[in-house]
Amino acid sequence: MDHLESSHLSPVDSAWLAMETPDNPMTITVLMRVEGLTEACFRDFLQETWLAWPRFRQLPQFSGTGWWWEEDPAFSLKHHLQVVPDAFSDAQLQTWISACLNQRLPDYRPRWKFWLLPQAQGCAALLFRIHHCYADGVSLVSLFEQLCTATPESRPQLPEAGEISAAQRWREAGMQWIQSHLTLPDDEGSAVGAARRQAERVTMTGLRLVHEVTQYLLEPEDSPTSLRQTLSGRRQCQWSSVVPLADFQQVSARTGCKVNDVILACVAAAMREHLGQDGELGEELTLHAAMPVDIRNILPENLRPRPGELGNLFGTVFVPLPVDADTPLERLYRIKHETRRLKHSWQPGISWGLVCAAGVLPRTWQQALAELFTRKASAVVSNVPGTPEPRYLAGCRVREQMFWVPQSGGIGLGISVVSYAGGVQFGVVADEAILPDPAPFLDACLRALGGWQ
Repeated sequence: MDHLESSHLSPVDSAWLAMETPDNPMTITVLMRVEGLTEACFRDFLQETWLAWPRFRQLPQFSGTGWWWEEDPAFSLKHHLQVVPDAFSDAQLQTWISACLNQRLPDYRPRWKFWLLPQAQGCAALLFRIHHCYADGVSLVSLFEQLCTATPESRPQLPEAGEISAAQRWREAGMQWIQSHLTLPDDEGSAVGAARRQAERVTMTGLRLVHEVTQYLLEPEDSPTSLRQTLSGRRQCQWSSVVPLADFQQVSARTGCKVNDVILACVAAAMREHLGQDGELGEELTLHAAMPVDIRNILPENLRPRPGELGNLFGTVFVPLPVDADTPLERLYRIKHETRRLKHSWQPGISWGLVCAAGVLPRTWQQALAELFTRKASAVVSNVPGTPEPRYLAGCRVREQMFWVPQSGGIGLGISVVSYAGGVQFGVVADEAILPDPAPFLDACLRALGGWQ
């Protein structure tokens, strides 16, 4: 294997390392149920396919000038694959994954690892954990779409050699922007007109930016409820059974709302039920969900990542959750209104820029910025669409997919929604101080959908 060149982490990737604390690892956790997957088959897959991505042989290291990707000189696959031969029931699997989810990955090796449980009830379970500094959910979905084929006989798509790195593309784009905005036509009259038009565009853009940033920073903080309290640092995760995607699509078609609106309405209903049990519902209650929004489609063509390229390119919007709504229809239409408003705002790009800034700020400022985010939300809600058709990993059918994302700062509740092969699953990860048992919350999400049928 050729030596891998060192390179800087991007500011936003660095920020995820800065946000990590001993009791809150910034890792993404993925669970896949794969029919007939064996240790020998999967080990060959990792060696021949997974490690074709050079990044997985590298680990982030801090130096005086920031974080760098460095090759692990002692890299060995045995450090990143563990086979657990126990015959887990579904309940035992949930408990075991919760225990794994609370552990930090070693910082002296590349920060990812697989666990294969070939004897889990039903079919093999494959658990994957990776630090958020490597990739966001969209990057991982794109990666797995390349690795998991449409038929058992197909070959995975490997990365192309010799592509320009993401960091280099951003540097080149920055230089092009500077040149295009500082170069004026040779003709004096044209130069004056061009300068005036450029000044007008910059002024209007600046005014809108100031307005959008102000709106973002002044978004009201969440009310103090049982969903916001001192965290224990111990988390439990669970996931639901598979629900047909068609059930959500039927509600979407009848109401003129997006499937994502229906999903958020189910989450809001579950929060309303939870707060109602604690006697915390009130007309003045303010509650938001922090939602990751992919910004790749708003980037210029030359800056958009290639298929399978890793990295973090998402912003966060704060969606008000109408837990005070008396009817499911009111709840759904209020969410529809808010998501449309946020869709046309600059919030995703602004929040991504703030996280980029956090990656180069002193640690005390980073903490202040993280607190700004966490005061404005009571939960993180991530909705990641998978492929509509079944996929195959190392020739073995992937039956289910689920993931859980970390929550930064003082947020103690995360809701994940995955659509795959015509089905939808809800997942919950919660600090024990917020939800000692996530199962009732999951059940409430599904009951809310059932209320529309």
